[in-house]
Amino acid sequence: MIGVPELIVLFLLGLLAIPSILAFIDIMRSNFEGKKKRFWLLFVILFSFIGAIVYFIIGRKQKIAK
Repeated sequence: MIGVPELIVLFLLGLLAIPSILAFIDIMRSNFEGKKKRFWLLFVILFSFIGAIVYFIIGRKQKIAK
């Protein structure tokens, strides 16, 4: 049976996954020069929450303007 502490942990893990999912979607929809798209995808996948935060701070500036 799942209790309150387990539900709290699941909720917090879900909150931590949101930035990674948003970063992954943003990377897939954007254009980058060279292999930067692959780099950012791997970075976000391997480093999850921290990778997503770094992408939103640094990586979004590297996108090619439409």
